[in-house]
Amino acid sequence: MVRTYEQSGVDLDKAQALIQAITPLASQTYDSRVLQGVGGFFGAYSMPSGYKEPMLISCTDGIGTKLKLAKEAHQLFNLGLDLVAMNVNDLICAFAKPLFFLDYFATSQLEPCQTLALIKGMAQGCKESDCALIGGESAQMPGVYASGEFDLAGFCVGVTEKSDLSKKDKIQAGDILVGFASSGLHSNGFSLVREILKSAPHNAPSLDTLLTPTRLYTPLLALKDQIHALAHITGGGLKSNLERILPLDLNARLELQALPRLPVFSWLLEHLDFAECLRVFNMGVGMVAIAPSKNLRALEKAGGFYLGVLEKGTQEITFVE
Repeated sequence: MVRTYEQSGVDLDKAQALIQAITPLASQTYDSRVLQGVGGFFGAYSMPSGYKEPMLISCTDGIGTKLKLAKEAHQLFNLGLDLVAMNVNDLICAFAKPLFFLDYFATSQLEPCQTLALIKGMAQGCKESDCALIGGESAQMPGVYASGEFDLAGFCVGVTEKSDLSKKDKIQAGDILVGFASSGLHSNGFSLVREILKSAPHNAPSLDTLLTPTRLYTPLLALKDQIHALAHITGGGLKSNLERILPLDLNARLELQALPRLPVFSWLLEHLDFAECLRVFNMGVGMVAIAPSKNLRALEKAGGFYLGVLEKGTQEITFVE
């Protein structure tokens, strides 16, 4: 007969010990605006000063089936980095400075070493983003998740000026597309990657290459006066993510020869049509800025490269050789 919660698969003592282990990791990311962090019923953060019309920006994202490969390779620290980066990079598209981050981790049963590796990666990502890891939730759900399985999601809040949200209204024909290189696959398309690995494991990149953490694009915030809009290139590739910021009366023409030639994408092209790769993966471009052509030099100094141009049209996106 089951008489305790632990016998049903939920260990409350492990959960409490985990909170105590997480607290010092999270506190490394705090600044003076954190009023309450990990351990309470909520996180509290005071609004930063210096904004004329501050707007709060929020987002949530996960890292998909990349976690399956990462678990096999024992690279959970990097998954924590990915989780923060996928959220922070979305915030940057609103020119928002990240303020604080929360996570949701759900599993069959808590494995402290596994969970702490993830949290350490999140803490590192938050430190690199100047963002506080202010709270989260670790849920034990045997019966929902198979033994040893887990999933996680992130939530991030940032602040921007109200006027920055309307910068996209300045986009016009003649503006250019400036790409910023990805570090690799980032955190999209791994269901397809895993299928390729199953059917054609020969000549595959190393797991270290496939699991390279998602690049953080926070340095672009310092260049917001040079940029009209930003598109984070995640699931759906260049085309669908550019459509999210492209005005209805403009076309985008992208030059394929400008795409970075990362080996991991050359490997994918051995198994997939180029059109499919463009539809699923970032193809070496993790962020795209739309900017006046006169600002190209400034963006190149920040690591950007010319990718294409906007023309009058009907929101069509084409790729040219």
